[in-house]
Amino acid sequence: MKHSSSVPAFLTKLWTLVEDADTSELICWSQEGNSFLVLDEQRFAKEILPKFFKHNNMASFIRQLNMYGFRKVMQIDTGMVKQERDGPVEFQHPYFKHGQDDLLENIKRKVSNSRPEDSKLRQEDLTKILATVQSVHSKQESIDARLATLKRENEGLWREISDLRQKHSHQQQLIKKLIQFIVTLVQNNRILNLKRKRPILMNSNGKKPKYIHPVYDDKVCVPPECV
Repeated sequence: MKHSSSVPAFLTKLWTLVEDADTSELICWSQEGNSFLVLDEQRFAKEILPKFFKHNNMASFIRQLNMYGFRKVMQIDTGMVKQERDGPVEFQHPYFKHGQDDLLENIKRKVSNSRPEDSKLRQEDLTKILATVQSVHSKQESIDARLATLKRENEGLWREISDLRQKHSHQQQLIKKLIQFIVTLVQNNRILNLKRKRPILMNSNGKKPKYIHPVYDDKVCVPPECV
């Protein structure tokens, strides 16, 4: 069956493969005719792909299917997604149906929405982001260096505070000892002064008492009026 010239070669070859009875053991229509099956991926890649697509890479074949909007049909078995490497793989497209090759014209290759201008903008954005990251990284290094400096200075201050505390404690001990020394000295001086004075004596006639000065020598001159 002839296909329109507007149908891409990939789709024409794919339709031929699925329709061909000689390849039905490896690729064929599903029972409903709404999708096709690759029954053995390894053999299909090895025996079929090189004849029609000049490569034997199954992944490349699947990428081309995806580019034309085909999707892989997941096999559901007892509520679980069935994934068997050696089992059949099913692909489906709304306009790829058995007996309706006229629908192939509706299958279009996906076109990237990106434009050169968009790519340029993205590159500029990436450049800006990279510059920002580098700037942040540079600032981070500066902060790390500053923190290291502050840490060293802080350690120095703590050592200085510790030294000052030790000196302060030492000075307090000295001051206490000095105060104790002064107190002891004052107390001793008072005791000495008391010893130097004699007790107060009253005259036998009741006159005003007089202090008798301490005698420092055995030979002391006593005034006449005191005799």
